[in-house]
Amino acid sequence: MRLEGSCHCGAVRFSLESRGAAPYQRCYCSICRKTQGGGGFAINLGGDAKSLRVTGRKAVSVYRALLPAKDGRRRLRSTAERHFCSLCGSVLWAFDSRWPALIHPFASAIDTPLPLPPQRTHLMLGSKAAWVEPEIRAGDKCFDGYPDESIADWHARHGLATP
Repeated sequence: MRLEGSCHCGAVRFSLESRGAAPYQRCYCSICRKTQGGGGFAINLGGDAKSLRVTGRKAVSVYRALLPAKDGRRRLRSTAERHFCSLCGSVLWAFDSRWPALIHPFASAIDTPLPLPPQRTHLMLGSKAAWVEPEIRAGDKCFDGYPDESIADWHARHGLATP
């Protein structure tokens, strides 16, 4: 499925091919909450990195989040790069060099109509803000951390993977 996306001000437009375009993940970590506003709910889709086409690339900036400190150690930078519009602040996609074939566009930046997922996965509930009340429906999966199931595997299990 071809996905078309853009930032709020229109300075950045992008497209890519995706085999997993149902926005089923809701993340409640502090990184998603603070970089996207609200209660979090960053919804990553799966996309083919080779197919990414960007216009307005000069307006794209990259943020690598500081990860929470563990066992009194100093905080480290994430390997994941969050691409956003430097003019309006819209988050666009994430990329991690550990998985160079993948781009993870944020559903909030996608202009193409996306399918309604039959079930949602709520992840990082263990780090959600106390004021956030997740809307968990019957059949939804909930995780304090990250689930083991990949975006591709979830789409295949639900018969939503596109060729």
